[in-house]
Amino acid sequence: MDNCIFCKIGRGEISSNKTYEDEQVLAFLDIHPKAPGHTLVIPKEHYRWFWQMPDDRAEHLFKVAKNLAKKLGEENKTEYIKLSVMGDEIAHVHVHLIPQSFDSGQGTAH
Repeated sequence: MDNCIFCKIGRGEISSNKTYEDEQVLAFLDIHPKAPGHTLVIPKEHYRWFWQMPDDRAEHLFKVAKNLAKKLGEENKTEYIKLSVMGDEIAHVHVHLIPQSFDSGQGTAH
């Protein structure tokens, strides 16, 4: 889509702080991070909702998100990575990866 900001980022028309890129997927740091390392993972092709994506593309998107989550956890020494799949605020599938830690006294990660 011509006016989609994530499509423009995927095409390189808008700069981003890229953390991963291949032919199908791009990951970059969120410009309004909820935590250090907050990363967005997007398909380069435009889909509003993940369920609209062909299975092979959705599987690849989540494989990349999983690998990046592991890397983010190690780099940020966090207890877990919060993952959410969105498409509402910006009408393009995107996965948020947000490094998180439990507050003291609220339990431990498993």
